[in-house]
Amino acid sequence: MQHTVNKTPSESSVEMTELVLPNDTNQLGNLLGGRLMHWIDIAAALVAMRHSGRVCVTASVDEINFFEPIKIGHVVTLQAMVNRAFTTSMEIGVRAWREDPLNNSRIQTSKAYLTFVAIDNYGKPLPVPQLSPVTENEKRRYEEAALRREQRLKHRELLQTMRLGEQAS
Repeated sequence: MQHTVNKTPSESSVEMTELVLPNDTNQLGNLLGGRLMHWIDIAAALVAMRHSGRVCVTASVDEINFFEPIKIGHVVTLQAMVNRAFTTSMEIGVRAWREDPLNNSRIQTSKAYLTFVAIDNYGKPLPVPQLSPVTENEKRRYEEAALRREQRLKHRELLQTMRLGEQAS
């Protein structure tokens, strides 16, 4: 079944909330980066599945930035949405916020860009609905996603060229 109907970013957006517990932290009481990456991957996967109506797999994590530590007892909120849909892949943007409920403060701690691919029962890529950004922020994210994809493809091509050159020598 082909998905041809365009969707808006808000139709598949996800907001997840997690409480940082002792098992999630390092010796300093900070949230482990790997645990946050796990939560980011789950939020992005949910968005990709909502957008495509298919099982989706992580194809790449292009960028993840950690701006601020997150401590034990903080509440982490992850906001994820499709930035752009291509033929079978989607770029998902995820922002993480920490809330300190005792001090009533909230600050963005991380952002990440992940690429997901919709697949069939045999692991073959499937077409995904195109994205129709509505707000100025969604339109900006849509355009920036195209630039990141172009950089990814150029980088991949450069590496392949270098490897072929090594094999020829």
